[in-house]
Amino acid sequence: MTALRNILIRLSTTAVTLFGVAVIVFVVIRVVPGNPIAMMLPPGATDDDIARLEALYGFDKSIFQQFLIWGAGVLQGDFGTSISLRQPVADLVLGRLPATLELSIVALVMAMLLGGALALMGTLYRDTTTEAAVDVTAGMALSIPDFLWGLVLILLFGVLWPIFSISGRVSPSLDFDFATNFYLFEALLRLRFDVVGHLLSHSFMPALALAIPLAAIIAQLLKQSLKETMHLDYVTLARTKGYSEQHVITREALPNAVLPTLTLIGVQFTFLIGGTVIIERLFSYEGLGNMAIDAVINRDLPLIQGIVILFALLFTVINLLVDMLYVVLNPRLRHA
Repeated sequence: MTALRNILIRLSTTAVTLFGVAVIVFVVIRVVPGNPIAMMLPPGATDDDIARLEALYGFDKSIFQQFLIWGAGVLQGDFGTSISLRQPVADLVLGRLPATLELSIVALVMAMLLGGALALMGTLYRDTTTEAAVDVTAGMALSIPDFLWGLVLILLFGVLWPIFSISGRVSPSLDFDFATNFYLFEALLRLRFDVVGHLLSHSFMPALALAIPLAAIIAQLLKQSLKETMHLDYVTLARTKGYSEQHVITREALPNAVLPTLTLIGVQFTFLIGGTVIIERLFSYEGLGNMAIDAVINRDLPLIQGIVILFALLFTVINLLVDMLYVVLNPRLRHA
């Protein structure tokens, strides 16, 4: 009953958070200078033309009335119609969401592998020049933002050594009929590893650019947690049994040291999804981030609102899942 009550409280908090985000975004994007209707019309449009379009999109009403109309539509699954693309916002956003999620998940896997390898190396060779090199590498990776890493990767592997594709999600020459917008997951389920390789060649560099700063954070926190765990009694007992240092670190210390890192990964994953906005634009990746920039440039208010609400929903759901997973993995919290 306690767990159910906690879940209900978190769901209520999530609903309040989403409502607050909706109010703030709705008001802010309407008080910012610029008329989206005027951007839709040619230079010779009359005031009557502008008035008709404003009435069509509801901009002739007060902000409070507009919010009530928009909110009533959202409760029915209608997020409005895109001003620039003339399509339902829900269809546009949900159509681009799989691309951003796949890119973020690939980046997260890369970050965990890179960060975990650095942390294990720094712990295994602690108090040596190797640990110092790991700390310097993590510091450099963290001090450079992801979009600069993207530019570096484009220069290295797109220009000097053109190994990976530098734009797009798929090549037009790919002969494969996708049934869903989850291209990578669908190709894996259908065991089309040639298509998987093609997709990864396009997503490798943007995913790596997102993963490098997060890998540095994971490496620093996990290495510190491992060093603290290495002095505990059960680790000392494992050493006295004759286990190798590698076995002690990976089998004894790592399972307990990874718990604080898990919470960090969940929080940072939400920021990683937000970081896709610039990276997708840089690599011409057809995801939510690229669409968000176009929506801001075109002052497409309904589309901006839909994208922000979806991002906010993703953040709250991911944080809720991380909290639940942490309780499942932590015996002290599970039996409390």
